[in-house]
Amino acid sequence: MRPRLLTTKRIVIKIGTSSLMNSDGTVDYQQFDRLAYVLSVLRNHGKEIVLVSSGAIGVGMNKLGLKERPQTIPEQQAIAAVGQSEMMNIYSRFFSHYNQMVAQILMTRDIVEFPESYENAVNAFEELLQMGIIPIVNENDTVAVDELDHETKFGDNDRLSSIVSVVIHADLLIMLSDVEGFFDKNPMIHSDAKIFHTIHSITKSDMDLADGTGTSFGTGGMTTKLKAARYLLQNDQEMILAKAEDPTLIFSVLKGEKIGTYFTNQD
Repeated sequence: MRPRLLTTKRIVIKIGTSSLMNSDGTVDYQQFDRLAYVLSVLRNHGKEIVLVSSGAIGVGMNKLGLKERPQTIPEQQAIAAVGQSEMMNIYSRFFSHYNQMVAQILMTRDIVEFPESYENAVNAFEELLQMGIIPIVNENDTVAVDELDHETKFGDNDRLSSIVSVVIHADLLIMLSDVEGFFDKNPMIHSDAKIFHTIHSITKSDMDLADGTGTSFGTGGMTTKLKAARYLLQNDQEMILAKAEDPTLIFSVLKGEKIGTYFTNQD
């Protein structure tokens, strides 16, 4: 039992591209629907919800009928622009089934590094949450590229979700992944892998274990998730890493059930 989770009110949910797409590269509409249902129910129960969603490139590739991700930056920017619009259309459509309004927030790292931009971002989040609207956040992949002279890119949405959690003083970040949590070895390869149920600090040995490179659709692996958890622990905040396959497990997480890996400073 994890009693602190029973009182969480402000929650950031992060979901990756691989959890929103089918293995053949098509959009998993059922997953979008399940996620919209769960988050709408939470909002109806008084929770303040922010969704950090990857998927612009994956959805864009599906929309454009592309089977392989283009290598050039301009092509990726164009696909992200198409995909972000289509992804928000999908989210809006499914959330509307549950009478829940959503809003789009696209972020680049300079937003949280300049005080005035930081304040503007905070104000936008706070107003939307006060209005009962669920902000859907993504990195602005159309303009945030590594080749720009100034550092505007978060790098991945694992990091972005942890930064958003700090910006809005979230009680909890629930990071939905393609694995059930953080294991002592890769559970996709080793059947005897054991999950770490609770972690209080991220050690060098933990980082050495987390050397995955992610999927063909996404950009993150376990390393980026541990870095996000470490950032939250440094700010005395908490994170759950759990499997994205069935988003209704979020209900069980918030009941304090022992699901996934729980990163917390509390004993």
